Amino acid sequence: MSSDNGSSAGSPDKPPADAEPAAAAHAAVDASTAADAEPPAGTGPPAPGGDSLGQRFLHNLWAANTVTVTVLALLLAVVIGGVLMIISDPEVLATYTYFFARPGDALSASWTLVSEAYANLFKGSVIDPSAVRSFFAGDAEWSTVFRPISETLTYTAPLVFTGLSVALAFRGGLFNIGAQGQAIIGVVVAALAGFLLPLPLVLHVVVAVLAGALGGALWGFFPGFLKARTGAHEVITTIMLNYVALYFLTWIIVQPGVQNPDRPDAISRPVDTTAQLPRLLGDGLRVHAGILLAVVVTAAVAWLLNRSTFGFELRAVGANPDAARTAGISVTGTYVLLMVVAGGLAGLGGANMVLGSTANALTPLVAAQIGFDGILVALLGRVKPWGVALAALLFGALRAGGNAMQSGSGISLELVTVLQALIVIFIAAPALVKAIFQLRAARSARLQTSMAKGW
Repeated sequence: MSSDNGSSAGSPDKPPADAEPAAAAHAAVDASTAADAEPPAGTGPPAPGGDSLGQRFLHNLWAANTVTVTVLALLLAVVIGGVLMIISDPEVLATYTYFFARPGDALSASWTLVSEAYANLFKGSVIDPSAVRSFFAGDAEWSTVFRPISETLTYTAPLVFTGLSVALAFRGGLFNIGAQGQAIIGVVVAALAGFLLPLPLVLHVVVAVLAGALGGALWGFFPGFLKARTGAHEVITTIMLNYVALYFLTWIIVQPGVQNPDRPDAISRPVDTTAQLPRLLGDGLRVHAGILLAVVVTAAVAWLLNRSTFGFELRAVGANPDAARTAGISVTGTYVLLMVVAGGLAGLGGANMVLGSTANALTPLVAAQIGFDGILVALLGRVKPWGVALAALLFGALRAGGNAMQSGSGISLELVTVLQALIVIFIAAPALVKAIFQLRAARSARLQTSMAKGW
């Protein structure tokens, strides 16, 4: 091998020895990028009956493109969710026992139940028309009008960070199932910085947020290092570290100096007000500056993936690790750095949970399930940064609206979780949606499900 390199180096007519491997790495990344991009609108066979803009739109309206499949997947999830509501309601179900005698009773009861439930979902997540009318009539405050969207954005913020964490790892060929543990460590470190460090207002918030990110980054370093040095599969190591993080949380809460001295149960001291993320719309609404940070971080991750050298190396390793290694890219170093960045993003999500308006102290369930929900958000957003942000917004709306469904219509909150799962199932299986609706092949789009290498 060394003789070949030496002979080629002395020949001026031959390219450098690493030209072909480097070209292979570039080709792998370009192929991966081209798979995600849509070809020009003018490519492909012309639409039947002409090639005008309107005719092309009608021709592709029922094609298996990304937009059509996503809309139909949401429609399927809504329809199946409505059927589950009917089946789970004994009173409505009883009207079907005499369906052939009086079908109107069953249909009317079913429509009333489902329409009211989805109306309450909309009212609890976007806007309540009755609140708007009351505001203009002078019977309600403006905060009542914005409360639904405030709740949606409050639930959305941490999901953006954990979704980006999982999506970034996917793009590098890793399955970061440990976003939950990284978020938990982010919660712990951010809370400790929030009530142990006596700092002024602005500085305290910044330090607490950065502490959460550093805690998550540290927890992401371990599986990245093990993957790089020993080849240990990141799925196994991150799952195990999730449990370690959870039990570490339950242990540290009851330690002297951390546990609230005025409470006998497992709860920590409250985070100082100087370390809490500021509310955007006043104390009456829960939405806080975490949602603004989520938008900034989403833009930063999009730039990192598409414009930076590390982003190119990350995508090269995710597309073909062997070609990337041959081209001179440090695959092991990329794995470690990738998991550190992914862990830091999940740690930011955890910091949002304790520094925002969701909670102001550590409890065993303070991080909820934002890490596992981040996996669904990443898949729903097709592991693209802005797609992840929109998917997190949808999940936040379902979570906020689900509370309104439960209180207004008596629908179980678990049914909202089923609705989330149905949406992910149909969007992650475009072939199923295509078969159900008999969609024709897309002329100007490709449907792909991005998954991690080796999983």
